[in-house]
Amino acid sequence: MVDPLPADAVETTDRLSPRFDANGLVTAIVTDEDSGVPLMLAHMNAEALAATIASGEAVFWSRSRKRLWRKGETSGHVLRVVEMRVDCDQDALWLRCSPAGPACHTGAPSCFYRRLEGDKLIRV
Repeated sequence: MVDPLPADAVETTDRLSPRFDANGLVTAIVTDEDSGVPLMLAHMNAEALAATIASGEAVFWSRSRKRLWRKGETSGHVLRVVEMRVDCDQDALWLRCSPAGPACHTGAPSCFYRRLEGDKLIRV
């Protein structure tokens, strides 16, 4: 990663300059490359972002484990990154991925497998 750009330049630059939060993280939204369905939401630190760019597979920062987490490292359900986009102020990433199996640790294809109806969660 390079030095961060001033806030007024980040929206017009062609240079990646992530705006990490106070914990050194940036939000990453992951969708299926074909369907566009949201698969998961995770976080990346600078090391995870660099590893993702270098490997072409999604690597995140696990807030619960306090370490880098390569998606699929134990299950084999890796996320191959097809395209990565950054939002206008570079504080969120969108990864379009080709999943090798379910994205959710529960075995569901997506972590967003329940719909809110009133005060109930309904599996979809």
